[in-house]
Amino acid sequence: MSEIFHSLVLNRRFDDATLRVLESALVSKDVKSSIEVRSGLRQFLRSESLSVLREISEKSAREKLLVLEFLVRSFALVGDSCLALRYEALLLRDLKSATNPWLQVPYTEWLNFAHQSKDSGFYSVAGRACENALVCFKRKFQAQTADYLKKRLKEKSMDCSSVCKDTKSVASTLFRNGIKKRNLRKLNESRSLSRMTDGS
Repeated sequence: MSEIFHSLVLNRRFDDATLRVLESALVSKDVKSSIEVRSGLRQFLRSESLSVLREISEKSAREKLLVLEFLVRSFALVGDSCLALRYEALLLRDLKSATNPWLQVPYTEWLNFAHQSKDSGFYSVAGRACENALVCFKRKFQAQTADYLKKRLKEKSMDCSSVCKDTKSVASTLFRNGIKKRNLRKLNESRSLSRMTDGS
């Protein structure tokens, strides 16, 4: 079965059928042969993925993402976290999400990647992934806040179309009265200070 998988990858068949062949190739009757098969497939994927990445460099973002997803899933099946490949896929998705919103990487995906990078000893990559998660979270929070404020503003404008005029005059009257009281208080304080200095 591993030979069939090799052949499919060499013929650039990056689909679910090829992944099912890989899953079948990993099924073994004994542990020793399972380890050998897994190791051989891992080595094959590592060497072949470099060629594949060079070949897809000129392809569209959608095609690149499909191939990257296939490679990530293949590496996961053979027990390799392929963090570098996953990081490239996440960055590509994030870059292209400006024009294709469906590619947007959720902050939870960045956080999961950060944890896995940290656990594997890639602390600087984990830090950058956390920064990206924070940016995504802020973006999501700002969008939700903007939606909420628009909704509230619309509700308020409908509720107080006539009341707002009265409220404005009441508010400005209260504000003016507050200023007058403050000025009177300062005047009284100033007078009492001048009396104290005159009396001494």
